[in-house]
Amino acid sequence: MSILTIVNEGEPRSTDRPAEDLRRRRLMDAAFTVFLRFGFRKTSMDEVARVAGVSRQGLYLHFATKEELFRASVGHFLDAALAAAAAALADAERPLEERLVAAFDAWIGRFVGALGAGAADLSTAANELVGPLVAEHEGRFVEAVAEALRASGLAAAYAPAGVTGRQLADTLVSSARGLKYGAATREAFLEGMAIAARVVCLPARRAREARAGHSPHAAPSRQGEPPAPGPRREGKGRGAARKGRGTAR
Repeated sequence: MSILTIVNEGEPRSTDRPAEDLRRRRLMDAAFTVFLRFGFRKTSMDEVARVAGVSRQGLYLHFATKEELFRASVGHFLDAALAAAAAALADAERPLEERLVAAFDAWIGRFVGALGAGAADLSTAANELVGPLVAEHEGRFVEAVAEALRASGLAAAYAPAGVTGRQLADTLVSSARGLKYGAATREAFLEGMAIAARVVCLPARRAREARAGHSPHAAPSRQGEPPAPGPRREGKGRGAARKGRGTAR
């Protein structure tokens, strides 16, 4: 099963979801920005309409209440973030460490430090209004990370220790959650995730170095130099020379 299959699994078909034309997406993007800045309670429909560049009546044509707007905007963000994370994990041109960091940046990192002073109630609102939706997307994200670890062969390196690919993914998620609240900036979050990914991917890095023939524990090879001479030994040639000189005398 591919990463993109995991991400898309369970998504409703376009005919089953509300029509998401360009204006509706713009409204949801504007709403999410305002919710991040002011939180749920302090966000007004008037402010969302102003940021989106539409009238208040135009906003109400799409969303009858602030609760409905919140559910739609959070769902829109979750879908977009999950798709971006899946694309990062599927990029075979990049090393696994970089793909993991990019995926966690798409899922969490880009909003680190972006919350406004009045947005402290967002977690509570999310739990009350979209709790199951958030949990579903988080589960799909973790499984996408686990699948990337399995596909790379890294999970097999941890099998002797009894650690599964899902457990490795859970470990990275725990690190990301800690950095989400502990890092002051997105850059600090990325630095922390780069360290976490480097630690998890260490067996794969050592395997690559071994295949390339430059293990960090081995002396560096120098191309173009002749092999070092071995220890000198008394051989038959030298003994024969001495014997010849003795015969001559």
